Amino acid sequence: MGKVYYDQDGHIEAIQDKVIAIIGYGNQGRSQALNMRDSGAKHIIVGSIHDESWNTANADGFPTYSIAEASKKADIVFLLLPDEVAPEIYERDIAPNLHPGAALNFASGYNITYGFIKPAADLDVIMVAPKSPATEERKAFLAGFGVPGLIAVKQDATGHAAKTALAMAKAMGFTRAGVLECTFEQETYEDLFGEQNVLCGGCVDLMKYGFEVLVEAGYPPEMAYFECIHELKLIVDLIYEGGIQKMNAVISNTAEFGEYYNGPKIITPDVKEKMKESLKRIESGEFAKTFLAEIANGSPELLGKRKALGDHIAEVTGRKIRSLFERKA
Repeated sequence: MGKVYYDQDGHIEAIQDKVIAIIGYGNQGRSQALNMRDSGAKHIIVGSIHDESWNTANADGFPTYSIAEASKKADIVFLLLPDEVAPEIYERDIAPNLHPGAALNFASGYNITYGFIKPAADLDVIMVAPKSPATEERKAFLAGFGVPGLIAVKQDATGHAAKTALAMAKAMGFTRAGVLECTFEQETYEDLFGEQNVLCGGCVDLMKYGFEVLVEAGYPPEMAYFECIHELKLIVDLIYEGGIQKMNAVISNTAEFGEYYNGPKIITPDVKEKMKESLKRIESGEFAKTFLAEIANGSPELLGKRKALGDHIAEVTGRKIRSLFERKA
């Protein structure tokens, strides 16, 4: 396990007077910029195209520039663009405008790990990555706490890269909960693996299959939705609060015994072997190359599957159920 850092380990003074350019003022960029400003970072600017994010940044009181101009002004560039568009924008608008000794900060190791972005040797390359959705980062910060995070140093041109990373983690509130030291590669591979096999891919398919089995057996879709999809949040909340044992202590003995009795019959050892194959595809770069080709081809599979999911009976049922429980004004 890498070292865990807390508030006492980071010093906001290290970035207080630095110009920090947020490139990508979406949910993450906005939450992190607001947190840093509230923590005392004095010179936060936003680099953006003239879109809704530009207007939001202006409304939030941040000076807003083109991406190239913001990069030229910055001591720290915080790159928060989508993985698939970041390399082109970095090469065209950011790299030519960075001064020697500037820091390039990422919230994901993806583009550095796979070599899609290749920073100059005279730059610090760091990562400060929250382990939370952006909305929860801001909520936790305003509540006086923070969400956990990861930090990594890939390139230390100035000798101060680690101090910069820790200062940013503290300013965003992550050191209140604790930040774990890791490498860019560890973050990338584990993040992709978790998303594809458990959190998104695995969990979504498990819910859909459960829903389909009940509906195909003649059970009402509404009941199947509650049982296989809606209630998952309640179970995950219990695990979040106290682990799997906490969840098992709250559910009935019948449910707990069913977990031990039937769970291994559904998620069998061959699933673990398939997960190992998935990890190899991630570590070798096969997934990243496939994703790159998909984007270059106009994203037909991504867009097609997105539409098909929206048309799935589980999603149709879910929309109907949620509308029933909306609070009426």
